[in-house]
Amino acid sequence: MDRLQKYILRNLSSLFLSIFLPLFAIASVIFLIKLATYTAVIQLSIWEMTKLYLFVLPEILFYTLPVTFFIAATLSLFKLSNDNEIIVLFALGIKPKFLIKTLLKPALLLSVVLAFDFFILFPHATVLSSNFISYKKSEAKFNLAASEFGNSFGDWLLYLGGKKDDGTYYKVFLFNKKGKEEILISAQKAQIINDSGILRLKLTDGEGYSYSTKKLSQVNFKTMLINDTMKTHLHPYRKPLDYWLAKDRHKSKVHMFITDTLLSLFPIISLFIVVAIGVVQVRHQKSRVYLYLFLSIALYYGFTVGLQNLLQFYTIPVVAITWLLVTYFIYRKTIVNKF
Repeated sequence: MDRLQKYILRNLSSLFLSIFLPLFAIASVIFLIKLATYTAVIQLSIWEMTKLYLFVLPEILFYTLPVTFFIAATLSLFKLSNDNEIIVLFALGIKPKFLIKTLLKPALLLSVVLAFDFFILFPHATVLSSNFISYKKSEAKFNLAASEFGNSFGDWLLYLGGKKDDGTYYKVFLFNKKGKEEILISAQKAQIINDSGILRLKLTDGEGYSYSTKKLSQVNFKTMLINDTMKTHLHPYRKPLDYWLAKDRHKSKVHMFITDTLLSLFPIISLFIVVAIGVVQVRHQKSRVYLYLFLSIALYYGFTVGLQNLLQFYTIPVVAITWLLVTYFIYRKTIVNKF
């Protein structure tokens, strides 16, 4: 029996890889096109694009792995049926439930991986991606142009004499008017620092003047830091439970939680329909395996998404139990009663 299980699983693994790689490549291209739209707002290097892709990788895997397993498991049994190997197994007294038990181990493992993906990895990657984009947007707001008027840094008007190769600026002048008081600062060197989402302008070797109708004051400085009043909005993250229980984007998180939970259960609760579709008598049945595959995936995803507004969290037990009972009935009628 061990050799037989290994033989079936070997067929499953080869088909799984041949289906997963094209699906993964297509999904990756779609997400990369989506990420490329950010370049209209922010400047991204190749490494930064790679980081953003790594952030969406858990989402790509989550939406490709369940479908891949369902198709690969069905086609592996269909291939064995075409080669008449399934018929030989049943003729030797092996029951259809042996196929269910054989596929249960990889299905259970995949469901655990998917649950870990959406509940643990996805929140972490989502927060990192959101904070990274906010960070880059805050930098994009301050693409300062040297030798041009009209630059600003928070409440300050800014003029830059030029920019060096190391990214620092020289001959810097800042002007700010608060009520009746006007402040003018000049510095030989300036550098923009992003410290945890707070932009700072570091000035070196300069002078500051403050004057009003009543007084004039001057100060010389070696180093001065000016904080920008517009901070980058970074999302705090401590643990996955905090992400799912947070009130922001509550409605979308509820839909996401319901959908992802049902997709995580999909490999386990679809084993009966996998056997029902994949096991056929080639001589006596017309194979419609690809049609049945498409209908099964479309129905499961359709009920998962369509019932959420009506049933909310009850969608999870209703869809899971109904799908399990219906597919078991089909399995009993098409497979158990015949073999």
